[in-house]
Amino acid sequence: MRRYPPIADHGLVGDLQTAALVSSDGTVDWLCAPRFDSPSVFASLLDHDRGGHFTVAADTQRPPVQLYLQDTAILVTRFLGEAGVGEVIDFMPVENPECPAARHRLVRILRATRGQVRFSLECRPRFDYGRAGHRTDVGEDAVRFDAPGAQASLQTAGPIRWSREGDDVRSELTLAEGEFAAVLLTVGDADDTPLPPLTEADVRTLFKGTRDFWHAWVRRSRYHGRWQDMVNRSAITLKLLTYAPTGAPVAAPTMGLPEQIGGTRNWDYRYTWVRDGSLSVGALLGLGYVEEAHAFRKWLGDRVRAGRTVSGEPLQIMYRIDGEPDLPEEVLDHFEGYQGSAPVRVGNGAAGQLQLDIYGEVALALAQAVEDVRDVPPYEGWKALSGVLDWLVKAWDRPDEGIWETRGGQKDFTYSRVMCWTAFDRGIRMAREFARPADTAGWGAARDDIMGQVMERGWSTERRAFVQQYEDTTLDASLLLMPSVGFISPKDPRWLSTLEAMEQELVSDSLVHRYDPAASPDGLRGSEGTFSLCSFLYVDALAQAGQLGPARYAFDKMLTYANHAGLFAEEIGPTGDQLGNFPQAFTHLALITAALSLDHQMDVAR
Repeated sequence: MRRYPPIADHGLVGDLQTAALVSSDGTVDWLCAPRFDSPSVFASLLDHDRGGHFTVAADTQRPPVQLYLQDTAILVTRFLGEAGVGEVIDFMPVENPECPAARHRLVRILRATRGQVRFSLECRPRFDYGRAGHRTDVGEDAVRFDAPGAQASLQTAGPIRWSREGDDVRSELTLAEGEFAAVLLTVGDADDTPLPPLTEADVRTLFKGTRDFWHAWVRRSRYHGRWQDMVNRSAITLKLLTYAPTGAPVAAPTMGLPEQIGGTRNWDYRYTWVRDGSLSVGALLGLGYVEEAHAFRKWLGDRVRAGRTVSGEPLQIMYRIDGEPDLPEEVLDHFEGYQGSAPVRVGNGAAGQLQLDIYGEVALALAQAVEDVRDVPPYEGWKALSGVLDWLVKAWDRPDEGIWETRGGQKDFTYSRVMCWTAFDRGIRMAREFARPADTAGWGAARDDIMGQVMERGWSTERRAFVQQYEDTTLDASLLLMPSVGFISPKDPRWLSTLEAMEQELVSDSLVHRYDPAASPDGLRGSEGTFSLCSFLYVDALAQAGQLGPARYAFDKMLTYANHAGLFAEEIGPTGDQLGNFPQAFTHLALITAALSLDHQMDVAR
């Protein structure tokens, strides 16, 4: 087992309520239970010694190979050797995902496909981010680990026999061609209910059910464009990162993975950002996943109606997956962090920030969902939304922290103003389309005031570009969304000039930086890589501008930075390595959006 494998050297498996990362050498080094945002059971990705892991390794000479079974979330890690070839098949069964479950299962199947392979297994759980001790009971074909309020158990099928090492267990076995063994790991809340024996037939039934679930889900997609494999993989990843009981996606299943090795930009992403989730609605509807889009719309509508936030505003930028607004941030001082990248934070203090752009993304998502089914908005929901827009009429013209959650103080961010314009624009459209009661005159006046302000103060005659904030000349890749929301034509001279300026300053070999921290200090130490979300937004902007050759080149080039399983982290570093929390939903939804846009523009051009 490597001390810290590269961030990208992982596949993801999940059951739509939580998820595990499996490194390409067969180690489960991240798993929280019973939910994405629960304390960890395995977290050696953040501390090799204290975090805990569940490793299946093989005594073979060549580096392992990892891949997904086509159009599934079933992960295969293959061990290659002269004397034999073995594999581990990892998956989490998906059963009644809409009902919150206190316990979750990970299946690990061991097989020899040629010759003989010697496997070794080691399970070292470390509950509550490594802070809670546990008691271990070892039986003939089962193991139970008990910690305060939490539990894990191992059941086996085939010739696996556990031996105890302190409070951990290990096993070694040799399989010949065609032979089979399996481990069923169950994690979550404490439960004294006896577990039934595990048989090979049980394992095969779980495998078939999981495979069939994902095949049926992928068949619902209506995308048949040029990049079907990558779009399908991104759609599956978004599905894996969505908490099915509420329909809310997490930004990523991990916390604390650094944007710079040894740096301090290490955040907890296991929550639902209003912005990310709202922008996912368009991507999901574009693929034909109406149920998923409308599940998030309901979650979003509930947040608008609830109005309970830590910031005191009608909405806050992120919530727990069940809609709770409290996300207190603390530092896990006992964890050394990925490759020494401390501090490791749990919770997210940015939840209390003022980011006015979220109101535009909310209105955009609700408008897209309503327009998709051509259904009149429910009266109570509309009343809540119109109340928020009435409030925004008086509240939009304020400095805020901006989309990137900088901790350098509130400023007049151009993107925030553009999205406030979007909020009023979509609200007016829905009110007129569905004859809903609304102060369209007041909303329209605010919308027009924002347009004039952005055109005057958000435009730099010196840079000949729209800039990050008023009274400044820094560029910002978030503004790549300006044409998408309809604020400006994608072929307007001002926009084409902005796009050219971004290409000169923010784009490096088709990869896009969010902004230049040196030019616009963000209150944080260290640097960061290019932001994969922005790289795909750049593709979309080029496509809409009719620059199809550069757009396709940038898109195809960006796809080469995906990991071996087609997954993306948040950022790409100077050496091409993936950085930040992994995999990131925002990146994958932007990939889908870019593919849909580029396909459409290329078809029109034909």
